[in-house]
Amino acid sequence: MHPTRKRRLLLILALLVAAGIATALVALALQRNVAYLYTPSEVLSGEAGEQARFRLGGMVADGSFERAPGSMQARFVVDDGDARLPVVYEGILPDLFRENQAVVATGSMRDGVFIAEQVLAKHDETYMPKEVADKMGEAHRKHDVQVPADAADGSGSAEPR
Repeated sequence: MHPTRKRRLLLILALLVAAGIATALVALALQRNVAYLYTPSEVLSGEAGEQARFRLGGMVADGSFERAPGSMQARFVVDDGDARLPVVYEGILPDLFRENQAVVATGSMRDGVFIAEQVLAKHDETYMPKEVADKMGEAHRKHDVQVPADAADGSGSAEPR
């Protein structure tokens, strides 16, 4: 083989190996950052599996919010209408966070309690994140419970507009 061809072949092989390594690293990084959304009933039934990190979606249960005086730790319960799951969050909650409102928390399970790293609250009274509404609708359909049509379509409002 001619030396010029040999150098070109080695250069092409080196580029292919580098591209393969870069692709594998990007795929690995993206896979680590993927956080699937589950409702409390799915988590408690074992559908979330032993995933280290996932998103929990539902409504903040009425009367469940607690914060110790002088502490940044918040405790509340997320409810999907079928199951309730306690949540602990250390940090500043969004301004729109309150009871009976939709919430999506990212974190992991530890000893039967969801430890949240991040908490997102809905932005007004008429909106529920579509993923949460769809998941809650699926959970209710599995248990033959009626979900208002406007909640299942993602609008989240039980009142006519």
